[in-house]
Amino acid sequence: MLNSVTPFFIVDDLAATLAFYQSKLGFDVRYKGGGDGNADGDFWAILGRDQIMLMFKAITPEVHPQPNRSRHEWARWDAYIHTDDPDSLYTEFLSKEVPMLQELANTHDGLRLRNHRQQRLCALFRPPR
Repeated sequence: MLNSVTPFFIVDDLAATLAFYQSKLGFDVRYKGGGDGNADGDFWAILGRDQIMLMFKAITPEVHPQPNRSRHEWARWDAYIHTDDPDSLYTEFLSKEVPMLQELANTHDGLRLRNHRQQRLCALFRPPR
């Protein structure tokens, strides 16, 4: 039986990514490693919030993130996140000054959509019932 999937994102700056996800999006670091015992040398991490986990890795200075939207205009997001209460989550993110591309709104395909500018994450929510 399948229980979850954990998206894996390449990042330029692991420390800045972790700080953003912790301070703005409410995630916690579940594992950080790769630095052979030297925390300053760590280059990948697993973050989590509730039942969601995301993996991040800084590869090399020459390898940069490539969001889906940079390859295909119609591919607006790199991850799908479901929540039972999109309005509360949106309010929480606004209170933490998460930069938004657009306001939370119902879409033509029956979803409730919220994008934010940083870290290529888009949350898509089923409309509240």
